[in-house]
Amino acid sequence: MSIVTSPAVSIVLPCRNESEHIAACLRSILAQEDLPDGRGFEVLVADGMSDDGTRAKLQAIAAADPRVRIIDNPERIVPTGLNAAIRAARGEIIIRMDAHTEYAPDYVRQCVAVLEETGADNVGGPWQARGTGPVQAAIAAAFHSPFACGAARSHYSSFEGFLDNVYLGCWRRETLVRIGLFDEELVRNQDDELNFRLVRNGGRLWQSPRIQSWYRPRSSLRALFRQYLQYGYWKILVMRKHGQPASLRHIVPGLFAITLLLLAVAAPFALPARIGLAVLGGLYLGAVVPASLLTARRAGWSLLAILPIVFGCFHFGYGLGSLFGIWDFLIRRRAAGRLVALTRG
Repeated sequence: MSIVTSPAVSIVLPCRNESEHIAACLRSILAQEDLPDGRGFEVLVADGMSDDGTRAKLQAIAAADPRVRIIDNPERIVPTGLNAAIRAARGEIIIRMDAHTEYAPDYVRQCVAVLEETGADNVGGPWQARGTGPVQAAIAAAFHSPFACGAARSHYSSFEGFLDNVYLGCWRRETLVRIGLFDEELVRNQDDELNFRLVRNGGRLWQSPRIQSWYRPRSSLRALFRQYLQYGYWKILVMRKHGQPASLRHIVPGLFAITLLLLAVAAPFALPARIGLAVLGGLYLGAVVPASLLTARRAGWSLLAILPIVFGCFHFGYGLGSLFGIWDFLIRRRAAGRLVALTRG
């Protein structure tokens, strides 16, 4: 296969220690359908100095297919890898991909088509989760429940239109350069922050169900809790940077967690606090039980027993992460750089 010297599309893919998934991921990307103009695409993999055999697999794939280029990412976090790949990209259109996602064969072609048809500044498909095994399947099922995602339209597989956030993304290169690329202070939430910044500067985001991909969620409750702990934590820095939340759904888990915590601290000393704690706990149970029943009816009754715990990981992970973020970023005014090592992973 010959080198594409002037590709229409540059696919940017950050990774670190993805030995188990990277080969299959790149096979699916390299098997993407041709673009109508025949100019093709390149794939820039920003490797965060992997030490689990990922690098050797990347080198073997790059040696066999010149469309693949490896970019070093010594900082080892997603935004620095994305920005390094974007700066090295030769395409007029940038498509961001993820190593934990499976892509339809026409994913790239549809991204380009929807970008041109809508005139939007960033386009993407619905954020669809697919799991194997009971825990991962339950996490994937809960991922599409409004009770877990706060009615975020990006989780709705049939939604088409403008919205405030889009999964992964496809931009014209000039749009990313103008908006300033990804914020390298953010270990997590860098995609959300870039979309928020784009919207605040007059940009438009469009979701199309023609752009199909399937995300593999975490496969354990511990990993899910840690993931959402980090999401809640770094979301506070995004709020500090912009002086406001992107959506009300981003502050509800934190409000719930701090209210629950304050009532629990006061409960041994005050009857009203004990009553408030019982009422709040009852309200949560009154919501999580029907949400679990509705989700199990859609995804399979075998998941029912674990779904309440999965929902709890979403809510309490994000809520506690928000409290830690408030303490570090708003009260102590700590700089993000000192916290990267603590929350990486």
